[in-house]
Amino acid sequence: MPILTNEMMRAIIMDHSSNPIHKHEPKNDKYEKIHMHSDNCIDDIDVYVLFENDIVKDACFTGIGCTISTSSTDILCELIIGKSKEETLKIIDEYNHMLHEEPYNEDLLDEANAFKNTSKQAARIRCATIGFRAVETIIKGK
Repeated sequence: MPILTNEMMRAIIMDHSSNPIHKHEPKNDKYEKIHMHSDNCIDDIDVYVLFENDIVKDACFTGIGCTISTSSTDILCELIIGKSKEETLKIIDEYNHMLHEEPYNEDLLDEANAFKNTSKQAARIRCATIGFRAVETIIKGK
């Protein structure tokens, strides 16, 4: 992963917020769903994950979210499609390490590395993790 400048990180976040690829209704009723909301922000989303033999076949979300939650959830969906549940949990774990300024494997996070400065804005961590917490809850069971 190349070194991301602040401008590059901002561009990634704004692009995924303005043009989220995975913000849409699920394609059928076979998706597992969880509703997430934040008391501190406008975030009020439903996250959907479709598994086939413990592999994430698709992931999407609907609802209202701030720039940070929309972009981070969109990037998460992109990261986990095609991954096993175990690989998905590893990505979530590494993302959480990054947000808490702990050592992490940036190669696993791809564009999610754009959120590495979120730890400097503690109130935004909740926004940056809402989709990640949703998928983790779906995988580990409600």
